[in-house]
Amino acid sequence: MKILRSIRSVNREFGGPSESLERSSAALIERGHEVEIVSLDPPSAKWLRDYPFPVHALGPGWGTFAYAPRFADWVRKRRAQYDAVIVHGIWQYSSFGVWRALHGTTTPYFVFPHGMLDPWFNRTYPLKHLKKLLYWPWGEYRVLRDATAVLFTSEEERLLARESFSLYHCNEVVVNYGTAAPKVDLDSAREDFLSGFPQLRGKRFLLFLGRLHEKKGCDLLIEAFTALGNFAAGDSPLHLVLAGPCADEEYLLHLKQLAATAAKEDSSITFTGMLTGTRKWGAFRAAEVFVLPSHQENFGIAVVEALACGTPVLISNKVNIWREIEADHAGYAENDDLAGTTVLLKRWLATPPETRAMMKKSAPDCFARRFEIERATDSLLKVLNQ
Repeated sequence: MKILRSIRSVNREFGGPSESLERSSAALIERGHEVEIVSLDPPSAKWLRDYPFPVHALGPGWGTFAYAPRFADWVRKRRAQYDAVIVHGIWQYSSFGVWRALHGTTTPYFVFPHGMLDPWFNRTYPLKHLKKLLYWPWGEYRVLRDATAVLFTSEEERLLARESFSLYHCNEVVVNYGTAAPKVDLDSAREDFLSGFPQLRGKRFLLFLGRLHEKKGCDLLIEAFTALGNFAAGDSPLHLVLAGPCADEEYLLHLKQLAATAAKEDSSITFTGMLTGTRKWGAFRAAEVFVLPSHQENFGIAVVEALACGTPVLISNKVNIWREIEADHAGYAENDDLAGTTVLLKRWLATPPETRAMMKKSAPDCFARRFEIERATDSLLKVLNQ
């Protein structure tokens, strides 16, 4: 099967969808399928230089919608070369352009909304929601309505999507989703990470890894960490590591100001910037636990990557896979507010060492059973073949 995948950008700094696209494309190719990617990246983008798969970069797109005049024509003229087209993400021309090119043709296309229909966005950004309301009937509504299937990565995501807009109709399918286990020696990766951040060697630390964004609850995490006070006085000092890029300089400054107020002699907060490759896996391995108090998380690739490294996770109940995590005893979940995040950290610190050890063993089992990339690939191919 020859598959074309459409996405705004393959830049890994954009997080989950681009990361998953790369992993799942590798799994499809290993099974003998052909995969090409069409994006709205500028052809000169530095992140395309070492990208492992063919990318047709038809940008740069104009504005936040990323309109690129030649995109739809390019897809339309070449559609017969592909057995299926998969769209990753909505609200940008990488989805609407595919609809313009393929509606009314015999080429099937499928859409991963990647959580972008979650009503949290409507409540949090009311002005943006107003713009979406005006655009929805002639834009994304038709993209979803005419898709062969709209692919949700959890039952929770599917149900939430129905709440965003009153005009809503599509063929809903829930598929498995996941990523590949790290193909590195985790102990060596851990050493690589600690050699880069020697101040953390021998220290207990909580890890947040992902985009530093208000949606992720980074400010809540810092405030909850500060609120622990003397709660962990009987343990060795606890540290917090925030690893990831931040596109909003004002928000990053706000986080660092919060971190400065939390600084103590026996604990610290470290910002590492974006981690990739071996050093990223080493951070997961070295951490005592991974924390993501997100306000909205369709899936949470970083959550699953932590599990693959044998690291338990502390997440909010707005991460759509929280029920699976708790059912497998691979972590805890609480509300996505300061009280809930503080309780989340205190629950972990109050957990007996033997229970923590059991959760570390449960984490990779949970990953292998539910989120390993081969299971996700089986699920996706089943839908494409039907």
